[in-house]
Amino acid sequence: MTKLIDSLMRLWSSPLPTDDAAAEAAFRQMYTDPVTINGATVSAAGLVARARSLQGAFDGLGHQLVDVVEGPGKIVVGFYLRGRHTGPYPTPLGTVAPTGRTVEVRTTDILTVTDGLISDVWVVNDELGMLNQLGAVALASAAA
Repeated sequence: MTKLIDSLMRLWSSPLPTDDAAAEAAFRQMYTDPVTINGATVSAAGLVARARSLQGAFDGLGHQLVDVVEGPGKIVVGFYLRGRHTGPYPTPLGTVAPTGRTVEVRTTDILTVTDGLISDVWVVNDELGMLNQLGAVALASAAA
C-alpha cells in the first residue's frame, strides 16, 4: 500500500494534466467514480476541481508522511501538507486572498480501499490552524 500512498500524494501535489479528461482519468486510477468524501458523493471531475483549486492556491505543495496504519480494506494516513499561499484559497468562511505565507497543515485521511481503488475518504485537517497561519482568522481577544 505504500505505493498507493506515494501515488496519492503525488496526484494531489503535482500539476495535473491541463486536459480535463486526462486529469479525471488520473483520479480514476486511484479513486472510484464517484467516491464518498466525508459523507458526500464526489465525481472524478469534482476531485479534479478540488485538486486544481488547491494547486492554484499553493505553490510548492508537498506532503510529509507522519504515519500510515493499514488494516483489511482500510488505510489511515497522517501527514503534513505544506505550501506557499500564492493564489486565492476558497474556504467555508470565504476566499482568502494570496498572502505569500508558507503553511503547514496537519491532516489525517481515513481511506476505504475497494478492489484496489479508494472508495471512501474521511478527511480531518486543521483548517482553523491553516486560516490562522494565513492571517484570515484571529482570536477575539487578540483582535481587540
